[in-house]
Amino acid sequence: MKKLFKEFNIKNVKMKNRICVPPMVVGFAKDGYVAPENIERYKKLAQGGAGLIIQEATCINADGKLSEKQLGIWKDDQIEGLKKIVNAVHEENCPIFIQIHHAGVVGISENPICPSAYEYKNSARTVIGREMTIEDIKSIQNDYIEAARRSYEAGYDGIELHGCHGYLISQFLNKRVNKRTDEYGSNPEKFVIEILEGIRKVTPKEFVVGIRLGGFEPTIEDGLHYAKVLEKNGIDFLDISYGFFSEQEMHVTEGYKFSNAVYSAEKIKEEVSVPVFAVNGIYVAETAEEILNETNVDIVDIGKGALINPNWANAAKEGKDTGKCLSCAKCMWFGQSKACPGKVIFEKNNEQI
Repeated sequence: MKKLFKEFNIKNVKMKNRICVPPMVVGFAKDGYVAPENIERYKKLAQGGAGLIIQEATCINADGKLSEKQLGIWKDDQIEGLKKIVNAVHEENCPIFIQIHHAGVVGISENPICPSAYEYKNSARTVIGREMTIEDIKSIQNDYIEAARRSYEAGYDGIELHGCHGYLISQFLNKRVNKRTDEYGSNPEKFVIEILEGIRKVTPKEFVVGIRLGGFEPTIEDGLHYAKVLEKNGIDFLDISYGFFSEQEMHVTEGYKFSNAVYSAEKIKEEVSVPVFAVNGIYVAETAEEILNETNVDIVDIGKGALINPNWANAAKEGKDTGKCLSCAKCMWFGQSKACPGKVIFEKNNEQI
């Protein structure tokens, strides 16, 4: 595990290893405000030994939520609660970034926005996103910028723009969703670049600003293009995942040993020099070490492993059982954690129940 536990820096942010707990919305907040359960959860994760934590998607606008119990950062008076999360994590000698987010057409708004009119269907409902006006675009961009300012004031070490998984930035970047005929359609990265430029004006230069980017948006060629453009425009890191799930085209080398998302991270790392994070299917320390050595990415995201065992990084370092995600067809952790088979088995094996 030589590389997994090697120190790494992003600007002035020092990480004691290459393990990141990525953003995963758990849903404890009330009206967007931090609940005691949020603070307790992040403290426990920080005690678990990861080099970095990225806080779950935290919404920049009350109308842009993905769930009712999502954390928010759209008001200055939300800063106080967010500071408590930051302080709890920093007390454990762990840095923390915050992922700022707007759901766009895939959220819970009754009248959702989208770069252009788009019909979105899920198991619960079908909606048609309202095409954003230029005024809408400028307003939402300002919401991102103001959220970044609040993030800095709350003490976070950096932010991650949520630019994948079908949410608003992903909707702009995916040409199968974004059918605009203006410059935000012909040059969709303009939406993100202007946000980035605005954030730099309200935060100091050492403040870290990265993005979670779809590697397939809709194709790997598009993901590579956006990665290189964002690097040119000063992004500090690229956390690579999937794009707009129903509008992506994944062509991966036959027999590739890791996940499709790791494949896209590897290909993007070949084209950029900024730090690149890889995610998906990284359940055991041996796989994490192998990915770091064979793909040249800089950081591995340990998501479901940290849900099953918040002490994942410490356990991996000590050569202990880290727990195992059983890859249930529908994740059994969220909303009903006691029913997660992997968590139950891990706790039973370690006599914690």
